[in-house]
Amino acid sequence: MLFARPLAELIAELEKLPGIGPKSAQRLAYHLLRVTDHEANRLADAIRNAKAKLRFCSQCQNISEYPVCEICQDGRRDRSTICIVAEPRDIAAMERIHEYKGLYHVLHGLLSPMDGVGPDQLRVKDLIGRLSSDVVEEIILATNPTIEGDATALYLAKLLKPIVSRVTRLAHGMPVGGELDYADSATLLSALEYRREV
Repeated sequence: MLFARPLAELIAELEKLPGIGPKSAQRLAYHLLRVTDHEANRLADAIRNAKAKLRFCSQCQNISEYPVCEICQDGRRDRSTICIVAEPRDIAAMERIHEYKGLYHVLHGLLSPMDGVGPDQLRVKDLIGRLSSDVVEEIILATNPTIEGDATALYLAKLLKPIVSRVTRLAHGMPVGGELDYADSATLLSALEYRREV
């Protein structure tokens, strides 16, 4: 055995995290073994606390500590515009530019038939439910410019055009194959300003 069993188990669990390969998992595991018991317990408590207290917002499906997230509760937000994103982290990317003042809807994924992800695995029904009760004038499709993001945007555009008067998509000021949460604020601002009808 290359590692003691508890260390091997820790490395195996860390490897399951997105973007963490075997070498990174080993570095993280050794780092965690070097920290004090107090620091290790704080990390473990933070993970347990997040799992216990966080839920999906009943309106936009963002991650929230409350049944309705702070963005949906904010009366200053423009309720006539909904920006559709793939993941909760994409909301943080959009909020960084301090220009978008509407609401959001999180799909929790993108269409990917090869991976068995169809419309039923996404939060599309929740979105349609919102549109029947809210007066929405514009939907902004803010999916990543990837094959899956483009397929999801096309599917949603066909689905939503009969329901909403204006369906737009972020302009391709973002690099093809790029991720929203890695884009800088200037690129996101440009993409938002020059969005186009789908």
